[in-house]
Amino acid sequence: MTDFLADNNVCGQVILQLVSRGNAIVAEQLRLKEYIPKVYRLETKHEAQKYGDIIMDFSYFKTAEVQEQKIENNEALSDLDQEFKDNHIDIIQRFYLVFESIHTYVMDLNHFLEELNEGIYIHQTLESILIDMEGKQLLCEALYLYGLMLLMVDTYFEGVIRERILVSYYRYTPQRRDTQSCIDEVCKLLRDTGYHTSKKPSNYPEDYFKRIPINSTYIEYVIGRLRSDDVYGQISVYPLPRHRSSALANQASMLYVCLYFSSQVLHSQAAVMREIVDKYFLDNWVISLYMGCTVNLAEVWEPFKAAKLALNNTLESDNIKQHASNYGGRVATLLKETGLLLKEGNVTSETLLRDINNITNTLRECNVTVRWLMLHTLLRPNHVDKNKKSKQLREAVITESKCEPVLLFKLLLNTAQLELVTKEIFKKLLGEKEKQWEDLKTESYKSLVELSEVFSGTKPLTRVPKNENLHLWFLEISQQVQSLVQGDTGSSRKIIQLIQALEEVQQFHQLDSNMQIVQFLSETRKYLDQMIRNMNIKEDVLITLQIIGDISYAWELIDSYTNIMQYGIKREPTLVIKLRAVFLKLSSALEIPLLRINQARSEDLISVSQYYSSELEIYVRKVLQIIPNMMFVKLARIIEMQTSVLKELPTRVDKDKLKDYAQLNERFEFAELTHSISVFSQGMRMMKNTLVGVVCLDPKKLLEDGIRKELVLHISKALHAELTFGAKPKAEDLENKLKSLGHIMDGYKRSFEYIQDYININGLKIWQEEVTRIINYNVEQECNGFLRNKVHPWQSTYQSRYVPIPLYPPVDNSVNFIGRLAREVIRLTDPRNAVYLDQTSSWYDIKSHKLILNKETIISITSSIEVAGLVGLDRLFSFMIITALQKLASYLENKNVKTNAWVNVISSIYTEFKQIGNVENPYKTYQNFVNRSTKIWSEFLENALLVGQLQLLRSLIAFHLNKSARFNAKNLESSLRSVNKALLMDIRKETYNPSEDLMFSLSKYFDYVGLNEPYRQVYVTLRNNPDYTVTLFIFVIAHLQKIFLPQNAANLPKKTQDQFDGTALSVGVHTVLQQFHKNLNRDFIKYISNYVLTLTKQNNSGKNTELLPEVVLAINFMDSYTNYSEDSRKFYTSSLPEEILHLQKTLIS
Repeated sequence: MTDFLADNNVCGQVILQLVSRGNAIVAEQLRLKEYIPKVYRLETKHEAQKYGDIIMDFSYFKTAEVQEQKIENNEALSDLDQEFKDNHIDIIQRFYLVFESIHTYVMDLNHFLEELNEGIYIHQTLESILIDMEGKQLLCEALYLYGLMLLMVDTYFEGVIRERILVSYYRYTPQRRDTQSCIDEVCKLLRDTGYHTSKKPSNYPEDYFKRIPINSTYIEYVIGRLRSDDVYGQISVYPLPRHRSSALANQASMLYVCLYFSSQVLHSQAAVMREIVDKYFLDNWVISLYMGCTVNLAEVWEPFKAAKLALNNTLESDNIKQHASNYGGRVATLLKETGLLLKEGNVTSETLLRDINNITNTLRECNVTVRWLMLHTLLRPNHVDKNKKSKQLREAVITESKCEPVLLFKLLLNTAQLELVTKEIFKKLLGEKEKQWEDLKTESYKSLVELSEVFSGTKPLTRVPKNENLHLWFLEISQQVQSLVQGDTGSSRKIIQLIQALEEVQQFHQLDSNMQIVQFLSETRKYLDQMIRNMNIKEDVLITLQIIGDISYAWELIDSYTNIMQYGIKREPTLVIKLRAVFLKLSSALEIPLLRINQARSEDLISVSQYYSSELEIYVRKVLQIIPNMMFVKLARIIEMQTSVLKELPTRVDKDKLKDYAQLNERFEFAELTHSISVFSQGMRMMKNTLVGVVCLDPKKLLEDGIRKELVLHISKALHAELTFGAKPKAEDLENKLKSLGHIMDGYKRSFEYIQDYININGLKIWQEEVTRIINYNVEQECNGFLRNKVHPWQSTYQSRYVPIPLYPPVDNSVNFIGRLAREVIRLTDPRNAVYLDQTSSWYDIKSHKLILNKETIISITSSIEVAGLVGLDRLFSFMIITALQKLASYLENKNVKTNAWVNVISSIYTEFKQIGNVENPYKTYQNFVNRSTKIWSEFLENALLVGQLQLLRSLIAFHLNKSARFNAKNLESSLRSVNKALLMDIRKETYNPSEDLMFSLSKYFDYVGLNEPYRQVYVTLRNNPDYTVTLFIFVIAHLQKIFLPQNAANLPKKTQDQFDGTALSVGVHTVLQQFHKNLNRDFIKYISNYVLTLTKQNNSGKNTELLPEVVLAINFMDSYTNYSEDSRKFYTSSLPEEILHLQKTLIS
């Protein structure tokens, strides 16, 4: 039984694999608690109304058919349900796998116990396994981990949320056959317990633990062993009786969980509970369950009569006062001791070998004191004492211990430093043990041989007479030294005897008179003494230090000291060096959850160690973030001085004004601020590379990430605060806000550029990367509104756990600042209120003719949100265009029509339109078409105008980006232009077919240099139908009277209230037709040309020689329409007689 975990022991391997899996499940629970979809909480009234019919708890199972029928019958609800499924199915499946794995775990545990009882494992029984040390530990851990899973799943995932996730999984996923856990059983195990309700449920958690029965004999054995045995052999590491509660702390936590499987002990077995409390909880009542998850027994054992009664002795006021004052009083003493030991030169290789026991005792006392005081005085972050008794107990301990949090943290800091120094020196000694032994042995042997030679007379030494007896004796002693073996226990006794013999020979043979011989003898004794100490260098010491240094209980509690750490760093940046020891001490806590996973050689080792390591890394970054934070506080003043205080020195200065420009006091303050920033930077860099778990912390990288984080916070805050607009759009308001934001951004950029050399970072690179990332992330989140499959924040490639981009709550219909800016620009350039003039690329107010937006506005936007922001704005406009085009397409295809009016009117017009050539009075017929369709165009018109407006904006953005690229990146722009031309040529000739990946990667570059050509872009793929051009033709002639075309304003009819920009309409219609084959565009031009010709002929047949207003407007419209495509212009000129084309030129001129 000594080799229970051997590879060939099937029984040992099965239970080891099970316990390993249990630790991995707990880690996954802790990981997923941060990723509960917010929508499952249904916190707001809006969410409850929107998702209430598709996110349901277990009440769904009673009316499943009715509920599904309701969703199927409601098209909007069905679409919402499908969209929700597409966006959340991955995370739902991951949650379900965790829930299912809990059920699978307990079923596997039961199966193992059944096989054990049936004798499947030869020579193994429950009793025989419990005799083996490892077997006993694993059986206890197996039950404890299951109980822990149940408690944690109920703590971190509310019952109602669990039910909603399980119902979603049931509805969205087909039943799997590759698992022994069916969803019904998982639902029964994890249904709501009522734990998170205002009133705690009765018989909790014992009823919860009984949902799946476990072998009662096994439970009894486990509780019995945990009650009576030292399962992990910890008492030998903590020899003092007063340290027993610390020695058995982990075992006590396991017993606490396992007792819920046998609740009658807690309720009625007073004697047993008294025994348990006296052994484990005599001086403590707050325990750590697992990786910092703490429990107050005074609160949780309140409903259990026997447990509560047994705990009363511990909770007596005198007992609490005694323990609190004892532990509190030790803090000052231990601080003094550790402070003394940490002084330079006090702990060296020699002193460590001599005083290792004393140092170990000091560290043991420190750890026990810190543990007790932290558990009984601190609360986990984001937790409050709801229980009155718990709060009173904690306050009593704080009062009686008289221990300030700063002093306790200082003791923790000293303890961690002393542990680190001791371990590092001891590891070095351990590594050099064999070499040192051989060196000492050689030196001792040589020294004794030399002495023998001195007394032989062959090696003359001043005044030393020849002595054959001493010669032979020293020779014999040297042979004895030569025969010493390092690993032999008898060698240590032999060395002691040799040292005594050397002392005696010095006394009895009166060798004191010769100082050289005395020196030889003392040196030899010293070497032999060091050899004894060398034999005491054993790995057991490091194991002991590891056990007593366990800080897994403070995995979450340590956050209470974050402010103290940061305050210390603020005062003295070099404190970071000392804090490294605390971070390393915390990283040692990772060994507890990883021990069994490592022993089982499980694949989960990487993911679990990665999770705990990254959690610790995030905490380290949180603590050290104070350095970048303080740097930015100083930087804010530098920005202010650079932008407002320090004067720019002109090329020529008058002598009498030189003093004004010198600004000596201001420049001294400026230099002082710069120096303080470099000091903070130096403090961070002084910390060595530190391995926490499987993650290596590089101080330079930490500093850079910290600076990035602060930069992202400040820029995001500025963008959110500045780009907020009023209810009414005002061009002046937009311009002022852009100027203000540009001023802020320029200040940061200039100061970053100035400070980068003093803190040794590439400031410009960081600036560009982070600004681009902020813009791209916000554009991505804003575009989610146009996508069915949304990108969640945790899925975004632009979001980072270490340098997170903050999410601000929306202030209007937009998700963030980029949406607000885009919609403000759209509101200002609304075709109903503003008109676009192509010659100046500007928008003017349709009534007052005031300038609203032009190229200068685009320049202001670029200076405010950089080129990346302009590209992001362009991308958002593209999504808006796609949405509008999809709506227009649904009208053209008669798919998304709310009333029958559209279908009826358009269908009848199609029929009549085909016979238009045979009609006697075309004008009347066309007018009839217009009159019949007047009421159906409102939404169609809105979307067509929006498409045109956005296309004009995109064109203006592309122009600015291209112009900027030609000035700032001439070679890149010309290279990309050449690549674009070459690719298009190859595609047209069909000589080369580029891959989608190549086209996608190149399109990003084209967007940045303005080579995307919005007017020629195909946004959506649509079915070609010639009837669509008829619809668009009728739509255009129906609105000719309302369009406002500045290039020929004199020929327009009197202004009406519902007039709108004709350029936007012409671009909108052109863009719609661009989505189809070019033949449809030609058909449309043909219809307009025929319209112009037919009406002109009809009008000229009488005495009237003037052109009809409709003809003039149609000609003007087509002049605008054909501006955006060379093909359209050519076909239009070929479709009309030269006389009319001449007439068009006359009208325009």
